[in-house]
Amino acid sequence: MPFELIRDFLVKHGRPAGELRPDMHPGDLADIIAGLSLEQKQELFLLLPEADAAALVQEMEEDEQVELIRVLTHARASAILSEMDADDATDLLAELPPKKAGELLAMVEEETKEDIEELLAHAADSAGGIMTTDYIALSDALQVSEAFPLLRQLAPGAEVVYYVYAVDSENRLTGVVNLRELIAARDDTHLRDIMRKHPISVAVDVNQEEVARVVSKYDLVAVPVTDGSGHLLGVITVDDIIDVIEEEATEDILRLAGAGRVEDVKVLEMPVGRLAWKRLPWLLISLFGGMVAGSVISAYEAHLQSVIVLAVFIPMIMNMGGGVGTQSSTIAVRALATGEMDLRMLGKYVLHEVKIGAALGLLNGVVIAIVASIWKDMPVLGLVIGLAMFATLTVAALIGIMVPVCSVYLRIDPAMTAGPFVTTLKDIAALLVYFGIASFFMAHLV
Repeated sequence: MPFELIRDFLVKHGRPAGELRPDMHPGDLADIIAGLSLEQKQELFLLLPEADAAALVQEMEEDEQVELIRVLTHARASAILSEMDADDATDLLAELPPKKAGELLAMVEEETKEDIEELLAHAADSAGGIMTTDYIALSDALQVSEAFPLLRQLAPGAEVVYYVYAVDSENRLTGVVNLRELIAARDDTHLRDIMRKHPISVAVDVNQEEVARVVSKYDLVAVPVTDGSGHLLGVITVDDIIDVIEEEATEDILRLAGAGRVEDVKVLEMPVGRLAWKRLPWLLISLFGGMVAGSVISAYEAHLQSVIVLAVFIPMIMNMGGGVGTQSSTIAVRALATGEMDLRMLGKYVLHEVKIGAALGLLNGVVIAIVASIWKDMPVLGLVIGLAMFATLTVAALIGIMVPVCSVYLRIDPAMTAGPFVTTLKDIAALLVYFGIASFFMAHLV
């Protein structure tokens, strides 16, 4: 990285350059450059050598990459894309307007262009969409002595050098050899004799979340991607998996809150109307649920008029149910997302959460029953509140886990439905339980 060029540029534009070091990682440099204006970034990236510019672009945030590429000339932008890793260049092009992306792709070096076109043919959130074609694959018939010269030749252009993937004459994946095993082997040993047969791999069309689970489960630094016939197509590295995990976790959190998809995180850069429109459907669900809950209260209006003190405990019953329902739904969404829970284990998970809800309901029910009895000097009221608390928390736990599970059955993202649906159903159920129990004891409350 041209240290003096960047230092002089920062000083020229009145930016602090004291943190710069000659051996600074491109990721740290990208953080410093992020403070420049768009015009200053444009000027700097016209000065930098193409390889250094590409290394910096790869470390920048996605929105910064898009802004920069849009203001650079086509010649400069395509030259930088040619120097980037194929998977990173593909991700960047996918974020650009189709016309702009097509124009730049047409100007990229032919070898890089072919790799990018291959990656663009796959869904962005699939294994094929996040894999890289910069890997090392050697014939499993080679001897170790023959493999090392090829490794020296291929390693500079490979993104992954921890593993050597062994393939047959038709490029089908047959095994994997790590560098330690290769270095320790005798020169006359064939790769097929030291490779690990039946290596862990993922299909090209599998979802990126499943890829993340595979990498996490088997503690892999990289995982090969194959087609239906076992041909090696690419490799997914752990740095891309970390990005996937961050993206999926952010998306799930936003969806749980009904606040939109992951691209909506830069809320200050989006029109207010667009953000409001994305959140409106989930608020309408809550609005409808509130109307139903209100009709439940209206149906028991006579009970409230007879025993007005029942109204005092409505917010508490609903809020406690909401807390347990949210906890159960969050646990369910996470377990479904990580693969910890599948439909075969559904019964165990449901029973487990119901037991927890019942235990919490019993403890809180006893406490509130004692408090209500002493506070209002009405033992029967305490019994009603205690039973309602127990039943509400048990039902809330059941609703919290069943809504995400039912969403999976209906092929809907459980993170998208958990928040609004759990809240709505829980509120209605809490009121029905509360007033149902109160009705049973009404003769003793009046």
